[in-house]
Amino acid sequence: MKLSKNIILSFGLLVLIAALYRVMPGRPWGFAPQIAMALFAGAVVKDRKYAFALPILSMFISDLLYHLYYLSGAGIIPGFYEGQLTNYVLFSVLTVVGFFIREKNVVSIIAGSLAGPTIYFLSSNFLVWSSGGGLGRPKTWEGLMMCFNDALPFYRNSIAATLFFSAVLFGSYYLVTKSARTTAAV
Repeated sequence: MKLSKNIILSFGLLVLIAALYRVMPGRPWGFAPQIAMALFAGAVVKDRKYAFALPILSMFISDLLYHLYYLSGAGIIPGFYEGQLTNYVLFSVLTVVGFFIREKNVVSIIAGSLAGPTIYFLSSNFLVWSSGGGLGRPKTWEGLMMCFNDALPFYRNSIAATLFFSAVLFGSYYLVTKSARTTAAV
């Protein structure tokens, strides 16, 4: 698939803006565009390698920036850490969730925007708990529930962010494609 210069520029800007937003100081934890980007890429980008690349590249750039801040002493969060690869795998899974948003209508986009953060929340926190990370909750049912409870603020913000950024991404896509169809029809 040959991509036009405009599409490459648009995707490049999308990746860069999302990466910069994720490392923005004062941003509420969990309120970032990457889950919405993964869903959008899975739903809209025809070439699957590019669909997977968009959110992963955005995550990698923001992780690199986080790490540079950390190494310079300007930040307290390392960008790269043990288990980082798992995070990228989970974002690939979210891109696959986007493949199921076949009908780009409000109901399917909202459903995907609720499913994506929920899948990420359940998977990532289960993996944190099972590996002894996070707050090192005990390996019991109660410990797992404590781990999920620890992450609820992130989950709420993740749902809000995914709904918001999905509306921006899918809404912009709708307006651009509608405008292109109208121009082509004239």
